[in-house]
Amino acid sequence: MKNSLRIAGAYLGLVVGAGFATGQEVIQYFTSLGIWGMILNLVIAFVLLPFFAYQIIKLGQKLHVTSHKEAVYHICGKYLGIVADILLIFFMFGFGVVMIAGSGSLFLQQYGISPAVGGLLLMIFVILTLFLNTQKIISVISIVSPYMVTLIFIIMSYSMITASDITIAEQDSIALSQPSATSHWLWSALNYVSLVVAIGFPIIAVIGTTEKNKKAARTGAIIGGIVFAFLITLMSFALYINIDTLQNTDIPTLMMAAKISPIIGFLASIGILLMIFNTAVPMFYSFTARFIQVGTLKYRIAVVVICFIAYVFGFVGFTDLVNKIFPLIGYLGLILLGAIIVNMFRLRIQESRLQADMLYEEEKENIK
Repeated sequence: MKNSLRIAGAYLGLVVGAGFATGQEVIQYFTSLGIWGMILNLVIAFVLLPFFAYQIIKLGQKLHVTSHKEAVYHICGKYLGIVADILLIFFMFGFGVVMIAGSGSLFLQQYGISPAVGGLLLMIFVILTLFLNTQKIISVISIVSPYMVTLIFIIMSYSMITASDITIAEQDSIALSQPSATSHWLWSALNYVSLVVAIGFPIIAVIGTTEKNKKAARTGAIIGGIVFAFLITLMSFALYINIDTLQNTDIPTLMMAAKISPIIGFLASIGILLMIFNTAVPMFYSFTARFIQVGTLKYRIAVVVICFIAYVFGFVGFTDLVNKIFPLIGYLGLILLGAIIVNMFRLRIQESRLQADMLYEEEKENIK
């Protein structure tokens, strides 16, 4: 059970990223759909998130991959694999842009500092980290995930108890007026699950390969998917019943935290900022390393140029970027979802044929 919980924790560390921690992701994919659209979307999340986490872990165990590229090419084929791999790499850059914009929004909302300064500070720290290649820094910051999960649970639970006293009809009207990732609850549900798969696929598949205890890995993936779906549900309802006070807010979880206490607000801002940093570094690293050898002078120059370009794109605004880039990553995830399902049935057919062949050989031996 200990190994299963460790795998579940690794899964949560991947998918509970800065987009989720800010609350903007949940508003656009769940809360903005209205009460019934939100509930239906949550039901799908509870079913599909653990299912695909399990399938990706199982795929990694079957293929013994050492990188996401091998898994992508295997399930997507030679030509579609090339497309999926290239899109995955460039969406990593897009995700990094969103993180820089998120840093700017956080500094403005919490500290009253210009978004340009907030984004610039993140860009500088990301560049320095990539120059130093200090994996220890990333490992230390990774511990912020359980800290943020706990803090989010406290903030959301408290916010549900102290929610505004308005009717469901009023809440629904305000919720439906918020920016939404897609126009229909079903498409939103599929796009969100695809987004999570696209973000987590590169690492989860490798975890499936490296974890020796296969049963623990698969159980951990299911537990991680269920816990993540529960966190989404808690945050969705908390944001929904407080939606009248969260309109036009880039980082709603930060506003909810500040209402509880200035200290909680400060702690939440530090946690979200660390998660933004922790998400941005591997995204820019993966994008740059895909084209240029790490550790060279060209790599360092490329890091500066790429991060600066991302900084400029970050001026589009955090909410708008989440609304545009996250659904695009979700569309890529749809390719992976389809490929995973096809591969699942293909493996079952192969296993059935293998069993049939073994039975046939046994019968032949018995006849002799």
